Amino acid sequence: MSIIPAIAITLRTCLAALRLFASPCTPEPDLRSFMQRLRPVIPQHPLIKVGPLGDGGYLMPDDWQGIVACFSPGVSTESGFEQQCAARGLDVFLADASVAAPAVNHPRFSFRPKYIGAYTAGEFISMDDWVGESPHSNAGDLLLQMDIEGYEYEALLAMSMRVQRRFRIIVVEFHNLHCLFSLPYFAIASRVFDKLLATHSCVHIHPNNVRAPITVRGLTIPPLMEFTFHRNDRITTRRYATRFPHPLDAPNIAGPSYPLPPCWYSNSSADSTGGTG
Repeated sequence: MSIIPAIAITLRTCLAALRLFASPCTPEPDLRSFMQRLRPVIPQHPLIKVGPLGDGGYLMPDDWQGIVACFSPGVSTESGFEQQCAARGLDVFLADASVAAPAVNHPRFSFRPKYIGAYTAGEFISMDDWVGESPHSNAGDLLLQMDIEGYEYEALLAMSMRVQRRFRIIVVEFHNLHCLFSLPYFAIASRVFDKLLATHSCVHIHPNNVRAPITVRGLTIPPLMEFTFHRNDRITTRRYATRFPHPLDAPNIAGPSYPLPPCWYSNSSADSTGGTG
């Protein structure tokens, strides 16, 4: 055995003893291409804030007419977003096995004490089964707001394209995004985003300031970010947002805020026409 493989094995063994694992790094061109695919498009409908000012509030297009229901997995102790959806006449379906009930009661709320995952078993239910058991299983546009602490990757990848197309607007807080620097993680996570981009366009990204961004090789990735997607049939022109944060953005918690790094929205070769995202 040559000296380089021997050193690599020793290094991996030492890291494993520290409960760390070395993996290949994602090539920089692959990361840049990934970020370019997610450049926020300026939606035809203006972005509005739905929910509380801080954590639990999200920016989404003001394109509600015809949406019949909101599916909101990840309940925790804040239901302001869901209350505003119900006030607009939407039936609201909530799911979370970590709580006994939503933070507030509302006649339009339907709660399931389940986690959302790739398939239905035990405490978990898949997106397809959850939507399928609802009164809105077959007709009408839907809204998805998801914050499920890392399970979003498996839940979204397993969701059928038929159900995905039902959601006119999709808002997801993605976790552990700094792990995109690791090639095995990137291989799975990027497939989730590419699946969403097959039917929707990203129209807003907001870093959650609970954790500071990480920079590697000139690319900066906040570990948690809220992504808003708008279905492609609702987008008639493609102009890219160039100014962040949006005037309606607000920190999730008190403390330093971290605007979206330019590598997520800038493109020197693109048309310079832009606006507020």
